[in-house]
Amino acid sequence: MSTSTSKIQLVLLGTGTPNPDPDRFGSSVALVVDDVPYLVDAGPGVVRRAAAAYQQGVKGLEVNRLSTLFLTHHHSDHTAGLPDLMLTPWVLERNQPLKIFGPKGTQSMIDHLLVAYQEDIRERLEGLEQANDVGHRIEVEEIEAGFFYRDDRVEVEAFKAVHGSWPAFGFKFKCGNQTIVLSGDTTLHDDMNQHYEGCDVLIHEVYSANQLKQRPAKWQTYHSSVHTSTEQLAQLANQVQPKLLILYHQLLWGASEQDLLSEIRDHYNGAVVSGNDLDIFEFN
Repeated sequence: MSTSTSKIQLVLLGTGTPNPDPDRFGSSVALVVDDVPYLVDAGPGVVRRAAAAYQQGVKGLEVNRLSTLFLTHHHSDHTAGLPDLMLTPWVLERNQPLKIFGPKGTQSMIDHLLVAYQEDIRERLEGLEQANDVGHRIEVEEIEAGFFYRDDRVEVEAFKAVHGSWPAFGFKFKCGNQTIVLSGDTTLHDDMNQHYEGCDVLIHEVYSANQLKQRPAKWQTYHSSVHTSTEQLAQLANQVQPKLLILYHQLLWGASEQDLLSEIRDHYNGAVVSGNDLDIFEFN
């Protein structure tokens, strides 16, 4: 485990949803501890956003260092960047396998992607490029709820999220003196409080409760069943009292970020920010 002197950087690589907002790439968050990166989710644009963060001074997000990924679930806005993450760092001479930890079905997804790109891989290995024979390899571990990853810097626990009919998780990271919780996509459920309570940072998905009322009935039913409203999140934050609440995966539907924050602040007085792509938070 890392010590209290560890350098911790939290980078929002993508705060988007399936809606193609050009300012918000697909869902992805990076935790960088002593310049070692851990990615959560791989939405569209993940590698380009990592490259942009590296240019902004986050040394650990140099593209060829991207080799550990945790998947919350398999929705496309969280996984459509997987081929890029699998291959581009290798093209840039990643010299270790990409390790992926995710729900049941992750191995099948990766197996199919490797088949889809088998000719690309063959050409890079056998052609003039002469790429190394390590960086394109993928090691998958399908996880259940509980502690599943530990090294000298971080300890990671998966906990159940409620997001439709398939397995989905949120993650709790312990590194140094910091506890950082990421919700994944989820509606409220009974186990939230025990996993969130007392965390230093809570990164949570959210939708505008006010704007949901303007949506077609089908989408009101869907989003209220699988996501978390501003009002629900405010009530939850009052109970668990994070030191900092960061909103991501914001479903705005025409609301501004200030509108979204106002909906939260109507019910919650703690520190809260609406995250944007390439926001960087640093801790020791």
